[in-house]
Amino acid sequence: MRFLRPTLCTLAILGACQTPAPSTPVTLDDFSLELAPGESGLARVPLTETPDFSAGWFQRDRLQDSIRQSLSFLASPSSKDFFPFGPVTHPQMVASLERFSELLESSENSEDFGKSISNEFDVWMARGRENSGEVLFTGYCRPIFKGSRKATSQFRFPLYRLPDDLIKGKDGSIQGRRTKSGKLVPYFSRSELNNNNHLKGLEFVWLDDAYDAYIAHVQGSALIQLPDGEFIEAGYAGKNGLEYQSVGQALIAEGSLKKSQLSLSGLRKYFRDNPSEVDRALSINPSFVFFQPSEGGPLGCLGRKVTPMRSLATDKDVFPRASLVFCEVRLPDFDSNGELIQRPQRFFALDQDRGGAIRSAGRCDVFMGTGPEAMKRSGHTMAIGRMYYLFLRS
Repeated sequence: MRFLRPTLCTLAILGACQTPAPSTPVTLDDFSLELAPGESGLARVPLTETPDFSAGWFQRDRLQDSIRQSLSFLASPSSKDFFPFGPVTHPQMVASLERFSELLESSENSEDFGKSISNEFDVWMARGRENSGEVLFTGYCRPIFKGSRKATSQFRFPLYRLPDDLIKGKDGSIQGRRTKSGKLVPYFSRSELNNNNHLKGLEFVWLDDAYDAYIAHVQGSALIQLPDGEFIEAGYAGKNGLEYQSVGQALIAEGSLKKSQLSLSGLRKYFRDNPSEVDRALSINPSFVFFQPSEGGPLGCLGRKVTPMRSLATDKDVFPRASLVFCEVRLPDFDSNGELIQRPQRFFALDQDRGGAIRSAGRCDVFMGTGPEAMKRSGHTMAIGRMYYLFLRS
């Protein structure tokens, strides 16, 4: 689980979709309308309007890895608690992934593969913004930072373990904290936690930059390199349950930051140039994330490893977890000179993570991978596209 939410910028537009002109500025609020409780985020697509799925045949290796992670989750008895979900039952979900995996291996070419998918699977589109089918894609990653197991003059900014007084529901939702009198109240905000030593003794690892520690919160995981070269995998353990507020958007609104500076690298430079602003600005976001050791991660909300470019994070109240998704969108990539460019992408992925700040049928986060290149790509991902969910026909 992660919490990165870029705010306001010009969107890259997928030409095949009916979307605003490329120069039209769009905010996250345009894609954040919540559905009514129990309302599905999917709409059936007629057979005559399904996309061409043949591109998926060329993505077999990493796609098979991601399918195995979803099937591993579905093999656990607890996974049945999340089904039926909308149009799909638990056995149907398992059969859908198993048959799709078979077709990836048995199809002789991309054309045969695409025809088989169209003939055997029902297709449902993410309803998107105002039932238009338009979905705003953003990106997330696992950054690599330098850190220490102990506080030093260099490493002064901790990531914290989950506190004992944080109350979770059976589904992992945050209920708040229990007071000494037994009353359940909202958990402490970021500023309250930072200013009142509520987490003293729960330090997991220490970083050398306050904004890097914040990025770890936003992304929900990090790979920490210790002074001796050893690495610690810091994974998501929970959050305080307060709604995410964009620091970047707030800085733009107050005139401290230009829209053109709105990226991870731009915000890092801003805070390094204005160190006195760090505490004030980061406290704008009341949401706070806790960490735990996470070997073999990063892990999504299924408790399974997420795969670069083959794992998605969505609102699990409106989309079924572990499911197969076909995406059409422009995403950042590197050209032969190492420069970022936007490329049209048509690819399959698995819905395996929950976006901590995503509360709608119009949002999707793509896991970009681990390290500097993945962080650069995720920090420049913001584009309108479409998502199609595929279930084996009964």
